[in-house]
Amino acid sequence: MLVPHDAMVVVADGRKLLMLRNQGDAEYLNLEVVRKELHPNPKDSDQKTDSSGRSSSSQSGPGAPAVAQGGSMHAQGGGARFAPARGTMGETDFHQLEEDRFAAEVAGMLKEEALRNGFESLIIIAPPKTLGELRKHYHASVSERLKGELAKDLTDHPVPEIEKALQAA
Repeated sequence: MLVPHDAMVVVADGRKLLMLRNQGDAEYLNLEVVRKELHPNPKDSDQKTDSSGRSSSSQSGPGAPAVAQGGSMHAQGGGARFAPARGTMGETDFHQLEEDRFAAEVAGMLKEEALRNGFESLIIIAPPKTLGELRKHYHASVSERLKGELAKDLTDHPVPEIEKALQAA
C-alpha cells in the first residue's frame, strides 16, 4: 500500500490507539509516533454485577390458564395447557460495548483532526471488528482523506513491523 509523505497512519483496536505520521515517502516509510493512547477496559466478567435477565410469557387463547375476571376465575378454551415460555435474554457484553465506544471516540477524534486540516491522507489499520465499528462513525471529511484500510491487529507490534505490513499490503 502506498503511504504518501506526511500521511497519518492510525493503528487501533478496541482499547489502544497509535497515531503515526509518515516522515518518509511512499517507497521508504518512516513512521513517527504522534500520539499513543491506552483506554482501560476490564474483561467482561469484571464489569458485570448481575446475571442475564430472564423472560417469561404466558399463553393466551385456547389452552391458556384461567384468567381472573370480575373477582371470579373463568377458564378460557378447552384445549391442552402449556407451561409458560421461559428463556434468558441476551447477555450484554460490556467489554465489547466499551470497545465499540472507544472506536466511536477514535472516529470523532479523526473528524476533529480532519476538520482542522491535520492530515491530507489517512491510512487506518485495525482488526476487522474494530474497522467495521470505525466505518459506522466516519465523518465525510475523514472519508474524503481515507487512502486505505488494513484489516489487521497491529497495535502490539513495533513501528518497523507496521511499516513492513503497510509495504506488503
